[in-house]
Amino acid sequence: MSSKKRVAIYGSSGSIGTQTLEVIKANHDLFEVEILTAHTNVDLLITQALEFNPNAVVIGDEKLYEKLKSALSNTNIKVFAGEKALEEVAEFDSYDIMIAAIVGFAGLKPTLKAIEKGKVIALANKETLVVAGDIVMKKALENRAPIIPVDSEHSAIFQCLVGEANNPIEKIILTASGGPFFGKKPNFLVNVKRDHALQHPNWSMGAKISIDSATLMNKGLEMIEAKWLFNLNPDQIDVVIHPQSVIHSMVQFEDGSIKAQMGYPDMKLPIQYALGFPERIKNNFPRFNFKKYPNLSFDEPDYKTFRNLGLAIDALQSGGNKACVLNAANEIAVWAFLKNRIGFLDITAVVEKTMEKITFIENPTLEEYFESDGEARNFAASMIKL
Repeated sequence: MSSKKRVAIYGSSGSIGTQTLEVIKANHDLFEVEILTAHTNVDLLITQALEFNPNAVVIGDEKLYEKLKSALSNTNIKVFAGEKALEEVAEFDSYDIMIAAIVGFAGLKPTLKAIEKGKVIALANKETLVVAGDIVMKKALENRAPIIPVDSEHSAIFQCLVGEANNPIEKIILTASGGPFFGKKPNFLVNVKRDHALQHPNWSMGAKISIDSATLMNKGLEMIEAKWLFNLNPDQIDVVIHPQSVIHSMVQFEDGSIKAQMGYPDMKLPIQYALGFPERIKNNFPRFNFKKYPNLSFDEPDYKTFRNLGLAIDALQSGGNKACVLNAANEIAVWAFLKNRIGFLDITAVVEKTMEKITFIENPTLEEYFESDGEARNFAASMIKL
């Protein structure tokens, strides 16, 4: 690379954001931080801004603006606050690639603004495509904005497809660890508490994604994301439980050949791959040792116990605003579970009833996606009595 890539990290205080900064720090000759954003973690945002000296920072919660502004008053860093500012800063010309790592629906609008400016999007926010994948991918095509997936599974598929442009996909196989409750039945899950559900066996992730992994909703959302990223039909997307999380996902081609991408479960690798693409960057990450993994195992998902996966497949097959409704209800239900307001199995019940209640729209506009999201959140919240 001849000059440094300028990086905007949307969601810099989260798991993906902090690991992105680690990758940039290790490769300061290749990358520089242009924009940092966080929602409420102003203290970490201040620390990051003072270390990496970006052009601009945005705090989502406007009440924290003065604290951020004051802490950075002796720097030349531009300070902004609020949802609108997140969108406006996404339209800056001063960066090359956006790490889209804001968790949930909140990441959609800034990502769309960056796409409209033709920016490279390193997409870690799967909800952007779950909620409005048809519109997002259409805009990306119109504006020639490349989307490089950061999710380990989609990064794996993306890597397997390099050099295969003229070879049609027969199907993709997304691997799932099974989460902390692999093999458990409902009589066990009914008593699961927050702290237990947050203990993922292989990956270090934020709270929301950890719970989604425990319910298998995360894998369902990834199926929907894969449909849009790789232009697939629902019947071309499969899921297999792979507890070791060594094979990150696979592609099967029309001749029956399968390509898999493998490695230790470490998000810094797909983050670095997305930042450096199309080049691979040398690093000192731990190397995978086959001798330490004499057995790799695979199982069918338990759709009967982990019904969130089935609900996501229903949304995938139905199309329209169904996945948007699924995502909105799930975000509310997971939030309520993390606050100890509902039980683990109640997450699925809230999502299922919300999907039944909200009116189906076959070809929604962007405005109708936002309306569906709001309606679903309100209904889910009313069920929980928030």
